Amino acid sequence: MDDLMWNRGPIGGPFALIDHTGKLRTDEDFRGKLLLIYFGYSYCPDVCPTDLQQIGLAVDGLGAGAEAVQPIFITLDPERDTAAHLADYVPLFHPRLIGLTGSAEQIRRMALAFKVYYAKYPPDSPDYVIDHSSFVYLVDKAGKYIGFFPSGTAADRIIEMITLHLSDRTKR
Repeated sequence: MDDLMWNRGPIGGPFALIDHTGKLRTDEDFRGKLLLIYFGYSYCPDVCPTDLQQIGLAVDGLGAGAEAVQPIFITLDPERDTAAHLADYVPLFHPRLIGLTGSAEQIRRMALAFKVYYAKYPPDSPDYVIDHSSFVYLVDKAGKYIGFFPSGTAADRIIEMITLHLSDRTKR
């Protein structure tokens, strides 16, 4: 948690996952945009849909600045969240939201890189849930971790912080 809060350790890194259209996407595809990255799963009954809704509202609330921001949803449940399933799910929250999936190992590596906790419970049940940490990660235009928003952060607060990173005062 200290790594996330104080930006002390490496957070994030290179990746290659499949998007909700079936296209291979890498971290390089998103250079030049601020990223709002959320890890969750489509069968989540409450937290994920609520946070994804706030992300969508934030992107809409940025007006012209929204073009410089890319919202991304990375599944923690690749077993059920196939590209085809995500193609139906992600547009419910925002037309520009990109859903990413991959093999269980690829998702595990991504979760480790972003210090995401997740566990399938009960592990052997077909009716499992995914217990997981719920942060919205903010990544800069060069792919470097800036910080996070805790679950439940309102769109207005997300807009406020993103706007700081879009302004001339913070360009690097």
